[in-house]
Amino acid sequence: MAIFSIVKLSELEGAKRLDAEYYKPEYLEIIDILTIKKAKPLIKLATDVICGPFGSSILERDYRPEGVPLIRVSDTADLFIKDDDLVFIDDSLSEKMKRYQVFPGDLVVSQRGTIAMFSLVTRKFSKWNISANLISIKKSNKINFNYLLIFLNSFYGASQLFRKQSGEVQPKITTDDVKQLLVFVANSDIQEKVSDLVELAYKEKEISYSLYSQAESLLLEELGLKDFKPKYEKTYTAKLSDAFSAHRIDAEYFQPAYEEIIEKLRENNIELQPLRKFILSIQKGIEPGSENYRDEGKPFIRVSNLSKYGFTDRDQKYLSEELYQQLRETYEPKQGDFLLTKDATPGIAYVVKEQIEGIISSGILRLQINDNEINKEYLALCINSIVGKMQVERDCGGSVILHWKPEQVKRLQIPILPLSIQQEIASLVQQSHEARRKAKELLELAKRAVEIAIEEGEEKAI
Repeated sequence: MAIFSIVKLSELEGAKRLDAEYYKPEYLEIIDILTIKKAKPLIKLATDVICGPFGSSILERDYRPEGVPLIRVSDTADLFIKDDDLVFIDDSLSEKMKRYQVFPGDLVVSQRGTIAMFSLVTRKFSKWNISANLISIKKSNKINFNYLLIFLNSFYGASQLFRKQSGEVQPKITTDDVKQLLVFVANSDIQEKVSDLVELAYKEKEISYSLYSQAESLLLEELGLKDFKPKYEKTYTAKLSDAFSAHRIDAEYFQPAYEEIIEKLRENNIELQPLRKFILSIQKGIEPGSENYRDEGKPFIRVSNLSKYGFTDRDQKYLSEELYQQLRETYEPKQGDFLLTKDATPGIAYVVKEQIEGIISSGILRLQINDNEINKEYLALCINSIVGKMQVERDCGGSVILHWKPEQVKRLQIPILPLSIQQEIASLVQQSHEARRKAKELLELAKRAVEIAIEEGEEKAI
């Protein structure tokens, strides 16, 4: 049965939007509910809403190893700004771009491409800057901003932002779109309790990052690479015979820094084995085509939905239940499977911790690893570390769109440490995952409480 809604010409919001999608019944229902609940426009609750600087205002050449952290779109893939892969700019440039500074407690959302995830600027640094294609919501005392973070990421906040997005190829939102979002202002008791859950979740996230960092540090220390920094040479030579042997003639492949890390491991008497030695089977995911993407259903897990910490639902695409049932036997990852990305962002390794419902894309490999030969969590950490990253960078260098071929994957050199050390490292990784799981549960609990306050009343939400 067709689903449609009839909207009067006088109700077309000044004729700014004429696309039918904007007036879908479910979107109109959300606006009606929030209007009845006396929701307020976001701009009345924030100090200001500011769009990031022009795209060329801060360039890659401005990045520094330390200084003022620069928030990029890729750093907003979680409810808390990611701080494990930050870039920095000079304080002088930060002050020059003072209008685009943000501070702990402010919120940030991506303006283009992957949108609808609001992230909280954390206390990790006292001052940050935002890059192009981001919008900041400046903190005020009119509403608890931890609560605002949860509302905006709840069904009622995210749905409004999806409604506002425009553009077919690359969806986008504007500062006006964000300013006009309706916000349900719950009573102070609910706001405080939701805020407490956010604080607990943030602590668990910090514990998770700390444990993972300990695992990385232990790995590099045992490999003798704790203070290792590759030296990228501007000029170097390579033998023609080496080019023929590698079937590569691009200069990047012969950058001495790539061989330097392998030589360093050999100097430290670390045994190296090709990844193929530990693989029992290898299978590529599937690409069902964008025409099969749905707004709801079973998750279609793409490279952008996988990180070394696990799965993310940022810009999540879905498949119909029918298509999922057809594909699940072959393409659904099982608990204990070893996932490895081969396209776009190759070299991300992750061991599936819990059984999930979803289909992996063709940019992800599913490996069965021989547990008797190597610890899977240890193996994933090796690949995600500088040891794996530099080998992947060498294999994929020189391409516009990165692809890591299965033959190259199998040749990846893995350093072998005693099993007891492998297990110690794996234990830290597993503890890290458990802390992240707790954080996710707390945030989901907070979102559900906000939704219940809107749907069933604030007493029920408490």
